[in-house]
Amino acid sequence: MSGPFSLAGRTAVVTGGGRGLGAGITEALLVAGADVVVLARREVPAELAEAAARLGRTLDHVVVDLADADAVDAAAEEVLAHHRVDVLVNNAGVQDRYPAAEFPLEAWDRVLDVNLRVVFQLAQRFGRPMLERGEGAIVNLASLLSFQGGLNVAAYAASKGGVAQLTKALANEWAARGVRVNAVAPGYMATEMNEALLADPVRLEQLSARIPASRWGTPEDIGNVVVFLASPAAAYVHGQVLAVDGGWMGR
Repeated sequence: MSGPFSLAGRTAVVTGGGRGLGAGITEALLVAGADVVVLARREVPAELAEAAARLGRTLDHVVVDLADADAVDAAAEEVLAHHRVDVLVNNAGVQDRYPAAEFPLEAWDRVLDVNLRVVFQLAQRFGRPMLERGEGAIVNLASLLSFQGGLNVAAYAASKGGVAQLTKALANEWAARGVRVNAVAPGYMATEMNEALLADPVRLEQLSARIPASRWGTPEDIGNVVVFLASPAAAYVHGQVLAVDGGWMGR
């Protein structure tokens, strides 16, 4: 692949890059020419490894518990010892559902750790060498709940609101130094995280009726937009939170 959307010769790190939206992001990066390092607890599916081999790309996996700050530091150090990281995709996320008045603080802390603290921690660790080189791209995964409050997801909404604001704050500091920081805000996606909604026919119909594109999104939809934001084609895009939602936010 060549041209402004090519990532040939670049290495990308993707958190949670082996399942759900992360798998779609990993595959899209491989197709665009990047080598990929996945940071995740679970093994990378065989089909992703096969896709990398077919494309002549390298796909590595570093096992890490993203809720453990020390483990995250160790994983980042391991990656940087073997790779020049050109692209960081902070994809991993967790969600717990409780009414706000009953939300356990331990669940709150876990959601904020994985969804927000890790985003900043890895942006620091991988962003520093990018800043030294004067080149790099960071793409964070925000959410429609970066803009809306949702129901029974106070921690998730707070974390994704934080991701949106952190994206803008980092872009303000790093854009002039050659590092682009942007975010993708997925709409309703047909993935494991939304199994409860997909299994509720009433709620599914209510949500689907509001999507102008008349369908839920797929990992491929998100992966292709991440490639754009990571590529030279987005050279003048900084601090954006791009909704990829089938038109949900416009309705």
